[in-house]
Amino acid sequence: MKTSTHPLPRATAIPDKADRTDSTAFKVLGAISFSHMLNDMIQSLILAIYPVLKSGFHLSFGQIGLITLVYQITASLLQPVVGLYTDRKPQPYSLPIGMGFTLAGLLLLSIAPNFGVLLLAAALVGTGSSIFHPESSRVARMASGGRHGLAQSLFQVGGNLGSSFGPLLAALIIVPYGQGSIAWFSLAALLAIVVLVQISKWYAVHRLGSRGKATRVVTAVNLSRGKVTFAIGILLLLIFSKYFYLASIGSYFTFYLISKFHLSVQSAQVHLFVFLFAAAVGTLIGGPIGDRIGRKYVIWASILGVAPFTLMLPYVNLFWTGILVVIIGLVLASAFSAILVFAQELIPGKIGMVSGLFFGFAFGMGGIGAAALGHLADITNIEYVYKVCAFLPLLGVTAIFLPNMKRAHHA
Repeated sequence: MKTSTHPLPRATAIPDKADRTDSTAFKVLGAISFSHMLNDMIQSLILAIYPVLKSGFHLSFGQIGLITLVYQITASLLQPVVGLYTDRKPQPYSLPIGMGFTLAGLLLLSIAPNFGVLLLAAALVGTGSSIFHPESSRVARMASGGRHGLAQSLFQVGGNLGSSFGPLLAALIIVPYGQGSIAWFSLAALLAIVVLVQISKWYAVHRLGSRGKATRVVTAVNLSRGKVTFAIGILLLLIFSKYFYLASIGSYFTFYLISKFHLSVQSAQVHLFVFLFAAAVGTLIGGPIGDRIGRKYVIWASILGVAPFTLMLPYVNLFWTGILVVIIGLVLASAFSAILVFAQELIPGKIGMVSGLFFGFAFGMGGIGAAALGHLADITNIEYVYKVCAFLPLLGVTAIFLPNMKRAHHA
């Protein structure tokens, strides 16, 4: 074999094609997806109770954005570090430990007496997220049996379903009963810890028991290190586009509906739930389609394809707003699983680091986006925010520069 002056990272070993069906551990995928649902449901409560916090603590939109920034930055900065460390030294039992941080942040949020403590609670929840996501994404890949897009979609759909439940539960429980009722959701965190302990046991055994099997090597064929770096840059740009736009929905869509259409807080949160539920369905679709037709096409269609709908959104009535946000959620959400698996195949052997980088960057962009858009809303108005954000999906055109991936098979 010829040597290259731009060597790619060592490829990672995964089960041979002959093992694919038998080794796809759907029970494990179901359990990690369920844990992801509980984790992200808890995290979404922070966003969902913004109207309660805004009135209770007399916060500005800028301060609302700062809460999101602290949460997202805490999550994003630690995730690549956690992923890189666990690539070298896997830590199966870090999963329940991470959920312990989330539990502590949730309880603190329920009793926070001032804005400073709210920020500390958001930071604890963000730390829990930074520990949970890289290792849980690795578990999903380990359990995939080679069906990586499907596994990541099943994993992601749990998180998106959890995110969609947050606003609905906030409308039913927290808005009527106040900040203290947040503590009831600690039961969900405790349940997640129990499930994650069982997943950690499987992870520990599977990691030791999988050595010596035949392998199928997946690698980016004929790509120099420079081309891999360029492709990663394109994927991160697409993450920026996607999550900056999602920040406008997650943090401010309820305020937009209340301001423009004079909805109640509960009604606005139900509309947010509808959007997030549509996003969960879209997540489930993207990965398996990417396995079949190629992830590049899913990424391109998902990001760029949503642009006509985001451009129309600021100018339509309430009925069409409801229709458009469902379409936007379905289409836009299908990209992340394809983007993550595409990146994992560009840098094989670094599953934790790549997962941490992309989850972390996504959360970071969400946090920066929330802070920036909150400031923009303060100096203009909330409706103007959506007119500006409508153009972000046009960055999806850059997906045309992504390389076509090939697979090399070895016994």
